[in-house]
Amino acid sequence: TDFGPLHTAALTLFTQTLDSLVNSREAEGKRIQKLLKQRCKALVQIAKDIRRRRPEVVENIHCRLLKRLESLNIESDNNRLEQELLLLAQKLDVDEELDRLDSHLTEMNNIFQRDEPVGRRMDFLMQEFNREANTLGSKSADAETTQATVDMKVLIEQMREQVQNVE
Repeated sequence: TDFGPLHTAALTLFTQTLDSLVNSREAEGKRIQKLLKQRCKALVQIAKDIRRRRPEVVENIHCRLLKRLESLNIESDNNRLEQELLLLAQKLDVDEELDRLDSHLTEMNNIFQRDEPVGRRMDFLMQEFNREANTLGSKSADAETTQATVDMKVLIEQMREQVQNVE
C-alpha cells in the first residue's frame, strides 16, 4: 500500500494547523499587548496625578496640624513644630516609590519591543508594580491618594491576569 498521498495530506494539514496556531497566538499576543499598554498608560497618569498633588497634600497636613494645635489651646515651639512637620513630610514622601514605578513602566515598554519570550520578565514587573503600589498606599496621607493607589492596584491586578497568558 502506498502511504505517500496520505503522508502528504497529513503533512499539509499539520502545516496548516501549525500556521493557524501561530497566527492565533500572535493575534492574542497583540491583543494582550494593547491591553497592557492601555493599563500602563493609566498607571503613568495616576503616578503623575499623585506627584502633582504632593505639595497640596503636605500643605493640607500642615494646616490640619496647626488647626489641631489651635484647638488644643496650647503654646507650641514653632521651631520644634517645623521640625516635626519636616519629619512627617519625609515619612510620607513617596517620590522614591513614584520614581521606581516610572522605571518599571519604562522597562515594561522596553519589553514590548522584544521579540522573545517575555512572560517571566513581565510577571516579575507585576510583583514590582504591586510592591510600589502597596508602599504608596501605606504612605498615603489623604483619601485621594489612597483611592489612586487602589485604582493602581486594580490596574496592576488586571495586568497580572493578562501576563499569565504571555509566554
